[in-house]
Amino acid sequence: MFDIILYQRTLKKGRKLLTAVESRLKESGQEYRVHIGTKAGEAIEIAKSLTEAGENKLVVFGGDGTLNEVLNGISDPANCELGLIPAGTGNDFSVAAKIPKGISALDLILNTEPKPTDYIQCDDGNRSINIAGMGIDVDILQRCERKKHGGKKSKYFFSLLSSLAHYKAVELDASADGGEAVHYKALIACVCNGSQLGGGIPMCPDAVIDDGKLELLVADCPPRRKIPGALIKLMRGKVLSLPITHKVICTSARITMPSGEFLAQYDGEIKKCQSLTVEIVSGKLKMFRG
Repeated sequence: MFDIILYQRTLKKGRKLLTAVESRLKESGQEYRVHIGTKAGEAIEIAKSLTEAGENKLVVFGGDGTLNEVLNGISDPANCELGLIPAGTGNDFSVAAKIPKGISALDLILNTEPKPTDYIQCDDGNRSINIAGMGIDVDILQRCERKKHGGKKSKYFFSLLSSLAHYKAVELDASADGGEAVHYKALIACVCNGSQLGGGIPMCPDAVIDDGKLELLVADCPPRRKIPGALIKLMRGKVLSLPITHKVICTSARITMPSGEFLAQYDGEIKKCQSLTVEIVSGKLKMFRG
């Protein structure tokens, strides 16, 4: 039995694909159910209810946000086989997982065995499978949420312009594998399991999702006049070539702010936290991927 989880909003552009998925499942003789959420956070409850009842084959029909919610709802990732049919806006993790778009994603689920796939476990209970962090990316996402008009891409573009004009460095302390914390005035700081965020920005292009490793990445905030150039480098996958960038490969990391509680993004989902204290969990979750 496959349990397909999606949101009502995804059907606006994904109904044709969902119809094709259901037809293929019927043709193959696979039993399935479709669960449609209508409000933020509902996919967490759906996944929790299903897995607590012993259902262990979940298929996310959506993007990084829905995938994040389902991962956070799974009662025990070690007992779950997780599929993904990319149908969101960014679909960043599907790139790292080599999951094709369209009906081919279902073919991958039907015709291959799931593979062990790392995820990020936070000490506050949150999980992330792609990238978690804070800085200018959170600032942009917050500005997007406040905009009432325009499509998602136009909102992101104008939010980016606004952030360029108003963003101030965040002061934080970061450490890896229990080592000494280093203080930064950061443009962005994140822990990476996947390779990209924001709909295609290659933040950690060398990241591997089954190597049992995290990438802790911090970019110092340059003078305001140089922020646009730094962001252009970042969006082109050249951020690691900048002298302001610091990267550590590790299995655990901790990021705190002197100000105390702050906002962080987990696969694009913004949440409050006291610290971003994480470790990589390897070999438990199994996922249908390339």
